[in-house]
Amino acid sequence: MSQDIAPTPQAVLYQLMGITSMDIIWALALSTHLGMQGSYNETHPHVRLENNGYIAGAYYNSMERMSLYAGHRFESGNAGLELALVTGYDEFGAIAPYVRGTYDIGNTRVFVAPTGEKWYGETNIGAVIGIEIQIK
Repeated sequence: MSQDIAPTPQAVLYQLMGITSMDIIWALALSTHLGMQGSYNETHPHVRLENNGYIAGAYYNSMERMSLYAGHRFESGNAGLELALVTGYDEFGAIAPYVRGTYDIGNTRVFVAPTGEKWYGETNIGAVIGIEIQIK
């Protein structure tokens, strides 16, 4: 005798949205800030959803705030480019652009991203570089 198992609400939602699979990635990034005057958080717990190049997630940012983002990831071999919108950087508005270049080595992602700060009335432009260990 076989018993039918009803699909979960999540599975029904995915089917209605045309999503065949979605990756959930847990990560911890370690970073350093180049060209900045201030002192910044350099440990970033991170959770991400990925589906067909679309990305969305949350992480603890350099300003010691929670950031939410959504955008797209372009890949070529081990290299990637992420373009998104992000929250949590109030100095630059409620929503800011997010750009990150990456290179994957196994479950480790090396990254570089532009950054900026307002320091005593001046705007400084620099870079964030780091590594991110991922659990898929």
